[in-house]
Amino acid sequence: MKTQKSFQNPEDQQGELYIVPTPIGNLEDITYRALRILGEVDEIAAEDTRQTKKLLTHFDLHTPLTSYHEHNKFNREAHLLEALQNGKKIAIVSDAGMPGVSDPGFEIVKRAIEEDISVIVLPGANAALCALVGSGLDTTRFSFYGFLPRKKKDRKEELERLSKSAQTLVFYESPHRLKEMLKALHEGFGDRQVVLARELTKKYEEYIRGTASEVLDWAQSEQVRGEFCIIVEGSTGEEEDSETNWWDNLSLEEHVERYIEEGKSSKDSIKQVALDRKISKRDVYQAYHT
Repeated sequence: MKTQKSFQNPEDQQGELYIVPTPIGNLEDITYRALRILGEVDEIAAEDTRQTKKLLTHFDLHTPLTSYHEHNKFNREAHLLEALQNGKKIAIVSDAGMPGVSDPGFEIVKRAIEEDISVIVLPGANAALCALVGSGLDTTRFSFYGFLPRKKKDRKEELERLSKSAQTLVFYESPHRLKEMLKALHEGFGDRQVVLARELTKKYEEYIRGTASEVLDWAQSEQVRGEFCIIVEGSTGEEEDSETNWWDNLSLEEHVERYIEEGKSSKDSIKQVALDRKISKRDVYQAYHT
């Protein structure tokens, strides 16, 4: 067990690690406290030093920067921990939003706690919470997931696991994978309410609210740009009683092909289609190979 009294050990020789959120779009969302900390610390560990340099220049701050991102975070930990153990104050920032939430930060926080170094988290901008509150969906209970797996098989398994959750679900997705993600979401969850939020706090901020099929149609007809937050209605338990299945509009051949695309063999795909439709494997085999 460890106890941290963040502001009650002025004589402590250890340094302090600050987790500092930065604006997700609109620079006016930076807090006075964040600016003070970024100006007072000895060093800022940044996901992209070029991006953070723009922010510091805008607010006339000149604190030294070091890179700390997904591909070098483990190599940089030793340097950061040594500086903290020598009494230095260090701030961690990501390109936008709260470090450690789908961005680097978790590992250095864990190591700092292990070394009894105070970790002080500042409140601030976060895309997931903005999108959730603006979605109009239930905020009483929600679960943040972040980015779904890229591989179809892994993504399908995760969506199957999440499909029974009654909580509102929050995802992140990049523009070039949005259509594929929404298609998988519709197939795995049915026609639930879904909200897309893009370019939050920026000039082109936009919310797209509708059923999963409506939102998918929108994505397929638009030139998709910007990073997206996807908010999905939780399960009501009614999906299992619905007579509609994701494969209803597919032919037997298309149904088999869908499973093959996900990595199953043709034999296993035919078997799964027979189970889905409650028909004989022979009928599926003949339809597929005719």
